[in-house]
Amino acid sequence: MKVMVIGSGGREHAISWKLAQSSKVDEIICVPGNGGTFNETKCRNIEPSECDYTTDVKGIDSYVQIAVYEQVDFVIVGPEDPLSEGIADQLWKCGIPTVGPKSAGASLEASKDVAKQFMQQHNVACAFSKTVTDIEEAHGYIEEKGAPIVVKADGLAAGKGVVVAATKEDAHKAIDDFMANKTLGDAGAKVVLEEYLQGVEISVLAAVSVTKESASSGKATILPFTTARDHKRLLDGAKGPNTGGMGAIAPVQDVSPEQWNQFMETCLNPTLQGMIAEKMDYRGFIFFGVMLTKEGPKLLEYNVRLGDPETQAVLPLMDFDFADLCVAILDLDNNGSLADFTCSWKKGFICAPVVVSSGYPAAYKKGYPISLDTNIINKNGATIFIAGGIQKDSNLVTSGGRVLACSAYGDTFEEAWKNSYGALEGVHFTDLFYRKDIGLPGAAESGSL
Repeated sequence: MKVMVIGSGGREHAISWKLAQSSKVDEIICVPGNGGTFNETKCRNIEPSECDYTTDVKGIDSYVQIAVYEQVDFVIVGPEDPLSEGIADQLWKCGIPTVGPKSAGASLEASKDVAKQFMQQHNVACAFSKTVTDIEEAHGYIEEKGAPIVVKADGLAAGKGVVVAATKEDAHKAIDDFMANKTLGDAGAKVVLEEYLQGVEISVLAAVSVTKESASSGKATILPFTTARDHKRLLDGAKGPNTGGMGAIAPVQDVSPEQWNQFMETCLNPTLQGMIAEKMDYRGFIFFGVMLTKEGPKLLEYNVRLGDPETQAVLPLMDFDFADLCVAILDLDNNGSLADFTCSWKKGFICAPVVVSSGYPAAYKKGYPISLDTNIINKNGATIFIAGGIQKDSNLVTSGGRVLACSAYGDTFEEAWKNSYGALEGVHFTDLFYRKDIGLPGAAESGSL
């Protein structure tokens, strides 16, 4: 098979790496890919702007044109932006099976208001919220409810659209930033004001296959993966500003069987029933951001794709063929293939700290050569997933704030942690920085994120 992976981050490197392990996959087209996929077995990067046959098209149209030209068997869409722009709809119209939801499903991430309405309509356990489009109404609601309170921009904002306001002053400032000063552009024209939840967050990634046929046969399926946890704060001890993710672990040891069962009953199953009721054609992945509260698990948000950096922690634990999973999700023979798919998992743990450029998540410099000592990395059994790194001439150089994740396995979490941080001794570039406590007690954030 020839598979195309859309995206340029660490998640897409991990997806490509996992696909390359399949004997059924001959080639992986990475659009545009990064320095990690450039050096990954079976992978070939394609930059749309450099293709002779995409010179007259831009954006998602160029991706579609590449998929058609390359005659790929299926496409996996990594990031949220092209999904929200309807790339899955376009690819399916061209006869190209696509792992990623069509527009209706993608709206569960593209609009926080749409997501909250979906949760409330289909009895998904979640925080109470109010959506407002008038700035004075927003300020009045904050005065009425007080703080702490969570202010969320409705649209996609690259992880910058959520403010957990400890005081009313912080909440008012967030409203002014989003709605008056338009710091997020149109994404902040509408805001969701949400109840602050006290607890600890976990991530649950899952495969989804919901079609008209599978819904009719009772085989529409959301198949959850092992639990994971992202660490969003920049500094040790869950301090400092929020980032796109400073590291992830899988599985999470502090999730009890009772909490897992509650999540299935109050979050996952109602989501599946909601998709069926709304007749979504959703074939792809979904991310549940869940807060474990004293009242039980409550859903914070949906992402309509695999999480980053959770993917770099979860995929290495998969003890099955990832390409087979994708084929089951696509359900091309309309027999509910995912319902019969079995996910088997390695018994150990993954710790995956993220290495960033100094200054991130604010301003940082790019273009520094990345040195990877394979002897040290291999000795610790680690895998490096490149996120913000490109191949320039014969060198791998930094190109983003989050540069890479160092993912290492262990039979125990303690062993995984030791291996990942031991492997980081073999990673070097100017002004690198990483947290030293990913997965340790006190490292996880508490409260709404």
